[in-house]
Amino acid sequence: MTEPRVIHFEILGNDQKALQAFWSDLFGLKLDTSNPGGYGMSDPAQTGIVFGIGEKRGPTGHVTAYVRVADIDATLAKAVKAGGKVIMPKFNAGPDAILAVVADPEGHAVGLSE
Repeated sequence: MTEPRVIHFEILGNDQKALQAFWSDLFGLKLDTSNPGGYGMSDPAQTGIVFGIGEKRGPTGHVTAYVRVADIDATLAKAVKAGGKVIMPKFNAGPDAILAVVADPEGHAVGLSE
């Protein structure tokens, strides 16, 4: 089994271009915005994990960390059994990205990657 590790840190909000400019300037990030919807992603060779900045996907913006797990379906089932809930079911976000979002019983969300 692969040990879980944080692989992606994401900030979503109302104005992705302003957020991208702010965080890029603050941390000296070089963001690739050629992703769907102009979503900006750093090069993990520069930042250690991917730093993503984009438009919010719901009524409010948020900050989310994504953890790589061996089996998203099993992790989602385990979270639900422990009292959590699935915020975003497993989906394919790109050619090499399978993601989901789960929340603990208090509603704190963490993304999952497989």
